[in-house]
Amino acid sequence: MKKKKLLMLGLVCAAAVFAAQVRGDAVGEIKRLAELMGWKAGTVVADIGAGDGKYTFAAVERVGVKGKVFATEIDGKKLGELREEVARRKLGNVVVVESKEADTNLPAGCCDAIFLRHVYHHLTKPAEFDAGLARSLKSGGRLAIIDFPPRAGLEPVEGVPSNRGGHGIPEKIVIEELKAAGLRVEKVVEHWPEDSYCVLLVKK
Repeated sequence: MKKKKLLMLGLVCAAAVFAAQVRGDAVGEIKRLAELMGWKAGTVVADIGAGDGKYTFAAVERVGVKGKVFATEIDGKKLGELREEVARRKLGNVVVVESKEADTNLPAGCCDAIFLRHVYHHLTKPAEFDAGLARSLKSGGRLAIIDFPPRAGLEPVEGVPSNRGGHGIPEKIVIEELKAAGLRVEKVVEHWPEDSYCVLLVKK
């Protein structure tokens, strides 16, 4: 019985350490992204496809109480959990938005900065969605696409354009599609965590 309790305690501790590492990774990645995109206190940011919100919560720490973070999500279950967590943390400057397949549902000209982390390759209607991203940026606002090239061994994503080449998306296709939406490439960071890249674009 004692051994079983020790084993359970060990598993709980390991889970806590893993959670801290995951959060630490999110905080570190957002710090790098904030520096790259020029965030400051009061910046309005959108996290597209926020999921469990760990990048949203890291972002709101960076922009402070004078800033704002929109957290969009398409999955109903994740939306509910995200809203509950925002309420639990009493974050009045985090706005949870239900996005659609072809639109962010964000207000026009609302954001200084928008980022999509491992989300872009899931878009089934990228041209329409890209138009929405551009519309939601202020003039001079920046968009960051963090994604990865197609990877072997991953299940294909249903409904996406065939030019993706598998689960993931080539960097050049990201650039081509967002340039077609009227955005200008400002910088490309080839080495990003989890073997990803980061394409930084700006609204003219």
